Amino acid sequence: MNRITTVFALALAAAFAARVLASDTKPNIVLIVSDDQGWTDLGCLGIKPVKTPNLDRLAQEGARATNFYVTWPACTPSRGSLLTGRYPQRNGLCDMVRNDLVNYGHRYTADEYAVSPEMILGLDPKEPTIGDHLRRSGYLSGVVGKWDMGQAKRYLPLQRGFDFFYGHGNNGIDYYTHERYGIPSMFRGNERTEEDKGTYATELFEREALAFVKEHVGKHPFFLYLAFNAPHGASTFPEDNGGVKPGVQAPEEEVAKYRSLTKDAALARYFAAVTRMDAAIGEVLAAIEAAGKTNDTIVMFLSDNGGSGNGGNKPLRGAKSTMWEGGLRVPFLLRWPGKVPAGIVTDEFLTSLEILPTLLAAAGASPPDGLKLDGFDLLPVLRGEIPSPRREMFWQRRSDVAARVGSYKWVQSAKGQGLFDLANDLGETRDLSTERPEVLAMVKERFAAWRKEMDESEPREPFRID
Repeated sequence: MNRITTVFALALAAAFAARVLASDTKPNIVLIVSDDQGWTDLGCLGIKPVKTPNLDRLAQEGARATNFYVTWPACTPSRGSLLTGRYPQRNGLCDMVRNDLVNYGHRYTADEYAVSPEMILGLDPKEPTIGDHLRRSGYLSGVVGKWDMGQAKRYLPLQRGFDFFYGHGNNGIDYYTHERYGIPSMFRGNERTEEDKGTYATELFEREALAFVKEHVGKHPFFLYLAFNAPHGASTFPEDNGGVKPGVQAPEEEVAKYRSLTKDAALARYFAAVTRMDAAIGEVLAAIEAAGKTNDTIVMFLSDNGGSGNGGNKPLRGAKSTMWEGGLRVPFLLRWPGKVPAGIVTDEFLTSLEILPTLLAAAGASPPDGLKLDGFDLLPVLRGEIPSPRREMFWQRRSDVAARVGSYKWVQSAKGQGLFDLANDLGETRDLSTERPEVLAMVKERFAAWRKEMDESEPREPFRID
């Protein structure tokens, strides 16, 4: 071997060693999302009798944010923002991807479903996801659970930067049949599967998440997006459930634990679904701990939107699908031992737009040049090093709009409107529109500026096609 070849070989070896060292220092990431779990629905808050010991432990060992928002009051656009780090109005997924004829009892045939919105719409393939970003940084990524970004092959996780997928592609299923209003909806990879029909969905997501973690922990950095359908109501026609609208489904052994705590059977099932999900989360955390990787793993938890009203959302007003706090403010937990102090509770203004930039910063990754992200790294905020840079936030769902600037929030919707000072009126009970017209004008002006920026951004399908 001549000197030049030797030098080249040594350089390659050094570069490889540097990559290995870098990958060894990158944290594993587990991002957990629940479905329709309200801001008050954690056991550690003591507001409801729901039991969530594993989520409570995450709060004790990490940070809990009390002033945390998502970008939309229902699932599809909210989850799209998680995966892209961008407002729904910027990434194009600014409304639901669902077949609304089921609201009127219509049962789709296979041919109808093949050309329905749930099949032909999804997150624009030009829009990079967190899976794309982390792949460039050496991560192996998996999705377990609810995808909700489209079901045509071009929209599915394996084409969006992820290496593994087991779950459902649409926004809701029956927990046992895994059908959405009669349509089989579970996927393994790019193919639909009925192999696990009859098993409670949360148990399946626990099984697949555990398998993913055990296969990859300690070998290379991994990202697991664990997105539950719990505690969302089952997407099933009443006639397929003995003539009764099923609501939230849960194993009887879990429901029985709540029969003495509430006389409301639907509420008992809701609490049971949350507790069973919490147990699944506990098993994933235990697998990471057994591998000795707790300190090397970031775990985040949030709900995709506000609670659907099970047991109420007080002291917040409203629920899922509304622009009130009950539709937009959600629980948020983050644990990263040694990087975020244990037991932190912060009231700093934060949103789900911060999640992707935070994870990219932790992984030593960066978005492509020219890609506008709408959030920032929130770790310095959780550590108390800086106040939150977040000063304003904006929402739009068709003609319903809301804006928060500082502590002031303006709502204009079919379900009510007004200007509220959240610092003194978290329940949005006192309209200040008449008392503070100058503040109302300022907030509306900021909303108009945001709307102009969204309209001027590069169009994205399926809903931003101008």
